Amino acid sequence: MFKLDQKVALVTGGGSGIGREISVLFARQGATVYILDIDEVAANKTIEDITTTGGNAFFKNCNVALLHEVNAVVQSIISETERIDIVVNNAGIAHIGNIETTTAHDMDRVLSVNVKGVYYLIHATIAQMKEKGGVVLNMASVASSVGLSERFAYSTSKAAIVGMTLSVAKDYLAYNIRCNCISPGRVHTGFVDGYLSRHYPGKEQEMFEKLSKTQPLGRMAKPEEIAYLALYLCSAESGFVTGCDYPIDGGFIKLNS
Repeated sequence: MFKLDQKVALVTGGGSGIGREISVLFARQGATVYILDIDEVAANKTIEDITTTGGNAFFKNCNVALLHEVNAVVQSIISETERIDIVVNNAGIAHIGNIETTTAHDMDRVLSVNVKGVYYLIHATIAQMKEKGGVVLNMASVASSVGLSERFAYSTSKAAIVGMTLSVAKDYLAYNIRCNCISPGRVHTGFVDGYLSRHYPGKEQEMFEKLSKTQPLGRMAKPEEIAYLALYLCSAESGFVTGCDYPIDGGFIKLNS
């Protein structure tokens, strides 16, 4: 079950965090994985980990916020593989601030990656996927469903992803293209550790425990736990699932009262 043999998967931001775990897991399950990232060092480390265990993975340097780079990379992958079966829009950036403290530049920066970057990649791959069907999986967030303090731009961008997911799912039913999104709660990645070390030097562990306790399960998610859900949604076993937003949040949305 949950095999991806003969599938070609594109994963943005696949060099680290959730994207890394998705890339490693998909390769383990038989997919040929193309990691689209701007961090060449991290991406190549992920690829090394994949290939040393017998998997197939390749790196494409790509800033998803730049349309010409996305188009060029997608065309190069199609020329190499003649197919794209799975697109995972995982790359994203965060921003802290309310509407008063969020500048126009901040807003443009977040939307260019978190919204336009997703649009660019789907737009570049959808025509090829129409020929044989495929799966698009977008990374949303609990921030698209609940009010989070000081997350104005980020919440806006992730709400747009949910809307985009529904639109693509509706428009491409006849082409056997499924589109879903995942909404994680807090996930323990290197980003979290870096944020705590920058903003709470000497109090990292204290703040980590405080943030963990905001999840009803009392801990943050592990990146691989998000990857397992991604695998299900991109495999044949979820063939009857499209147009859905899947919270994976330790009970945050429904049980935090």
